[in-house]
Amino acid sequence: MVDVGTRVANQPLASQRPPVPFAPRISVRAAYACHRLVQRNRFWQAVAKAMESVAPLYRGFTGAEERTKRRLFGCRMCGQCALPVTGYACPMTCPKQLRNGPCGGVQPDGGCEVYPDQRCVWVMAYERAEQGGHIDDLSLLQRPLDQRRFGESSWVNFWRGRDEMLAARPVAGERVDIRLESVGAGRP
Repeated sequence: MVDVGTRVANQPLASQRPPVPFAPRISVRAAYACHRLVQRNRFWQAVAKAMESVAPLYRGFTGAEERTKRRLFGCRMCGQCALPVTGYACPMTCPKQLRNGPCGGVQPDGGCEVYPDQRCVWVMAYERAEQGGHIDDLSLLQRPLDQRRFGESSWVNFWRGRDEMLAARPVAGERVDIRLESVGAGRP
């Protein structure tokens, strides 16, 4: 088993820089297709278990994951990936690191309150989820991050079932309004 303390101490620099909204560099269709290929099953569970038992293998895989996901999604290696439920727009690139929707400062043109020249991560998430036919995923509530997981491989955590309870449906009877108009961004 890889020591958690080692992972945090060797945390990639990507997670140490301030978050800036990031537009994914892969189509939403391609992202969902890739996710179907690596969906949790016995094979991937065995791969994850094997990787965790060999520290250099785990570090190498985690490093490759960090480089790839940083380039494609602006990944900050939180170890608890929300990409599949946010249209593959990383909520951790929100300057306020909001994981359950936009703040009240989204500009009318969809710009970020903190970086007005950048598009709000949550506007991108809405557009991408709608385009990919996964708009209902945005109604899932993201639980707070476990800060101890920063720097870990979110793929290994996913395959090992450690993120089973990261997202939850709202309480029965409650409706989460995910329309773009509800965040003041309007439809482009």
